[in-house]
Amino acid sequence: MATQTLKTSEVLQTSQNPKSSSAASVRPAKKPVARRRAKPGAFARAADTTLGRGVIQLLAVAVFFLAWEIAVRAGWLTEFLVGAPSGIWRVFLASMLDGSLPVDTWYTVIEAIIGFLIGTLLGSLAGLGLWYSAFVARLVEPFIVAINSVPKIALAPIVILWFGTGFVSKVALAVSLTALVALIAAYQAARDADPDLQALLASMGASKNRIFKSVIVPSTLPAIIGMFRINIGFALVGAVVGEFISSQRGLGHLIYSASSLYDLNTVWVGLFVLMFVGFLLYHVIDFAERRILPWRQINTAGQVQV
Repeated sequence: MATQTLKTSEVLQTSQNPKSSSAASVRPAKKPVARRRAKPGAFARAADTTLGRGVIQLLAVAVFFLAWEIAVRAGWLTEFLVGAPSGIWRVFLASMLDGSLPVDTWYTVIEAIIGFLIGTLLGSLAGLGLWYSAFVARLVEPFIVAINSVPKIALAPIVILWFGTGFVSKVALAVSLTALVALIAAYQAARDADPDLQALLASMGASKNRIFKSVIVPSTLPAIIGMFRINIGFALVGAVVGEFISSQRGLGHLIYSASSLYDLNTVWVGLFVLMFVGFLLYHVIDFAERRILPWRQINTAGQVQV
């Protein structure tokens, strides 16, 4: 009897206060607790610096050459087919002491730089000039596509035949590889310039030359300078290929002559010097870009690390 009386009182309380029952039955969902990102340790912070990355890269290179040397000395690899770091070092020192390697490097670098400058300048001016006339741009576009589809290395024999076997032919081959790349990059950047800003200036009575100087050139400058990174590699390729075909000096001549004699250590010396030259020229262009376009460096530094 007492139990029935308690149950009846509970039912009456529930019917009189429905909010309490609904609140008890429907509980609010717990908010997800945001996990805090673990902060990198001292080693990770030190490694993610210019000095830290440089040390790690040098250690990776040292480990690579050490493993290579061990594999050759243990007989796992044949020195005749792959060379050996110790042999490469001996050839490098000998060629530096007799002065042949600095002279060959100088020839290739000068050919590549002159070809890069001429080809990039002519191609960029031609690409920007196509912005002035959409009719001319549509007219020459099929020819540009057709020429671009041809491997430029196939033009090397013709260039050698036209310009001879001397210094000029290597520069001309470097120009042929870089000019078309610069033309396409500059023209595409000019086409992608802000059309609304061009229309605004035109509505205010600005001439085509004024629009070109105020909108097109500033808009295309980042793309053109970014293209320099690609073109410096093409210029080196053009110079080296020209030296492969006919030359008395240059890193291409060094590599070709050594490969015909199966001297792999000398071939590796030429290849490693080419890598170093390309690396150095790339960073020269990167330095020039940060000087000419400082705002791009600021934008890159402000990116969120994911």
